[in-house]
Amino acid sequence: MVFKLFGEQTNGMVAIVEHPFAVGAFVDPHVHTREDEYSIVTEGEIGFRSGDREVVLGPGGYITKPRGEAHMMWNAGQTPARMIEVISPAGLEHFFWAFRELLAGGPPDPAALGALAAEYGLEFTTPPWFSGVVARYHLSSELPE
Repeated sequence: MVFKLFGEQTNGMVAIVEHPFAVGAFVDPHVHTREDEYSIVTEGEIGFRSGDREVVLGPGGYITKPRGEAHMMWNAGQTPARMIEVISPAGLEHFFWAFRELLAGGPPDPAALGALAAEYGLEFTTPPWFSGVVARYHLSSELPE
């Protein structure tokens, strides 16, 4: 992750984080309770499911992910991908910072991840559409080698 802009630089209004997506990578479905997100693909192809909307976007494509709406993202192509995440209001960038620290020691302890998520109002969920997305895009929880 590349931290482009922290909330401390914008009076808490917005934060910007760049996320890389390795081939085969995905983010589990989750809900933000405090902020809205705006994702802009800058490289590769990234799939998004947010509420009832499902789309694969290339460079320049964007999607809104409003607070309270379950969403997930995945690398939908055969090459590495990147996206810019605009977070409003700011604050969630600190979750990403702490999550990066958790990952430094290998796969994070589920209890530690759950506690960190709760601290930032982030809820992991399994919406009814999750298994369909996994099947359509051949996603796996196993990390690619």
